[in-house]
Amino acid sequence: MTQLLSSIHSPKDVRALSRAQLTTLSNELRDFIVQSVAKTGGHLSSNLGTVELTVALHYIFNTPHDRIIWDVGHQSYPHKILTGRREKMSTLRQAGGISGFPKRSESDYDAFGTAHSSTSISAALGMAVVSRNSNTPRQHIAVIGDGAMTAGMAFEALNNAGVTPGVNLLVILNDNDMSISPPVGALNKYLTRLMSGSIAKDAHDLGKAVLEQLPSPLMDIARKVKGHAKGMLGPATLFEELGFNYSGPIDGHDLDALIPTLENLKKLGGLQFLHVITKKGQGYKLAEADPILYHGPGKFDPSLGIQAKTGASKPTFTQVFGEWICDQANADHRLIGITPAMREGSGLVEFEKRFPERYFDVGIAEQHAVTFGAGIACEGYKPVVAIYSTFLQRGYDQLIHDVALQNLDVTFALDRAGIVGADGATHAGNYDIAFLRCIPNMIVAVPSNENESRLLLSTCYQYEGPASVRYPRGSGIGEVVKKTLDTVAIGKGVVRQEGNEIVILAFGPLLYPAMEAAKELSATVVDMRFVKPLDTDLIKQLAQAHRAFVTIEEGCIMGGAGSAVSEYLYSQGICKPVLQLGLPDMFIDHGEQQAILSSLGLDKTGILKSIQTWKQGL
Repeated sequence: MTQLLSSIHSPKDVRALSRAQLTTLSNELRDFIVQSVAKTGGHLSSNLGTVELTVALHYIFNTPHDRIIWDVGHQSYPHKILTGRREKMSTLRQAGGISGFPKRSESDYDAFGTAHSSTSISAALGMAVVSRNSNTPRQHIAVIGDGAMTAGMAFEALNNAGVTPGVNLLVILNDNDMSISPPVGALNKYLTRLMSGSIAKDAHDLGKAVLEQLPSPLMDIARKVKGHAKGMLGPATLFEELGFNYSGPIDGHDLDALIPTLENLKKLGGLQFLHVITKKGQGYKLAEADPILYHGPGKFDPSLGIQAKTGASKPTFTQVFGEWICDQANADHRLIGITPAMREGSGLVEFEKRFPERYFDVGIAEQHAVTFGAGIACEGYKPVVAIYSTFLQRGYDQLIHDVALQNLDVTFALDRAGIVGADGATHAGNYDIAFLRCIPNMIVAVPSNENESRLLLSTCYQYEGPASVRYPRGSGIGEVVKKTLDTVAIGKGVVRQEGNEIVILAFGPLLYPAMEAAKELSATVVDMRFVKPLDTDLIKQLAQAHRAFVTIEEGCIMGGAGSAVSEYLYSQGICKPVLQLGLPDMFIDHGEQQAILSSLGLDKTGILKSIQTWKQGL
């Protein structure tokens, strides 16, 4: 780290630099990010793409008084480094360390906590309204990527902003895929700077005053002429129709374009929309060449880049799903695969290659993904929606109203169920058991290992109605996966270990630490396989031969699988003690996956201790 970056402890230090020094700062900042992420793992490509933009924002705006709201927030590492957290980057995404996303409790400069997409404009507009109503002069900047602009929520916010008078709101579209506008050129840059300046606004205001004096027919003609003229001078966009003054596109890595444009837009105030073009992985050739690979890498050597792993390794649950969906699609032409912009994360890369006509990436639009699947099911085809547990929360109304209420045949493959580790509370899939099991017609399956995952995916796919299969991030025990499309009986568990006095009902992969603990307790262990329908016949049978029940799940205790067991026993008048083990009523911070489970008492040692302590009070 060179002397200039070492001298930056807050944005005040950035604003004290000369314009010439900002390029040097950007170069040092980019190098620091590469070196830092290589040691901790984290998001890389997206952060390398926002270095100059971040420097320019903190240089022009008076943060933290002025609010910068990052959408998703996986591009906020440069922001963290410039706002006093440079030394803490070595703790990034680790237990007790700083988050990989903006977090209000972490810094006054993190105006809004995030990690899910498309929330920035709504939040910034809310802040802008309060500033207006309290007569507080303040700027509000929402930085949103072109991917996040595929979500309806972003356009809901733009629609609302367009009819909200007297607010200062600058939306910056960070377009890193050139999916909206043509390549940046010198003429575009010149026109953008011209249109963002006060001369253009003064001319616009004067013209408006003159035109308002014209008779109505001439006024209509003038409006049309104005629209065509503006289309010739600069990009004619939807955003202007929504009430924003559009500027762009400009090169998001060119400080000589960014700084004067931001200065002009700051002076103008009101509703402004700036379109910047950036490149993921900018400045690190390996990330530029493969931004997807370097999106969220683990630790690596910056000089060598990410190296392919050698030797055999256990397949992840995601890989098991990816192989299953290809095999199932090969056997059934009706299968349609759907993902809300999570092709790689959900294991659908091979499926897209083999069945492109049956693969649909709908963008970051979880609500649409669910109802799109419902429409497909209405016509007799069989959609499989591959979605993270935490992201299905965003399509909950559609799940209830559009799928379950109509009892439509949609299968949900819920990845990242349970603790996810470094991504923390925002990405943890802690609530799907609770929010799914209360929905009529819904099947909720919880495989305990890789082979069980394939079995339950096939089972739920064959079920003619809404069904979900939840599985965790990473690998299981390494169970050999049989390459068949066999099914199992719905709502039936399997006794994995015989014992006496206490029976442990395991829902999902925590079956294995439960079995280890049960050996020392001489307890019976059941792999329940399903939360809904619950195997009530087996529970009733076990109640006759055991004194107490323990339930264990990698999901929230409140309303979870253990609650389902207790509800059933109570409804039948069966008076048996029940100890519910699972995730407590709190948001669980980032850290290493297994370490978090251990800290929550969900490893062998913790399970054994909890049961032994509980038994003493029976």
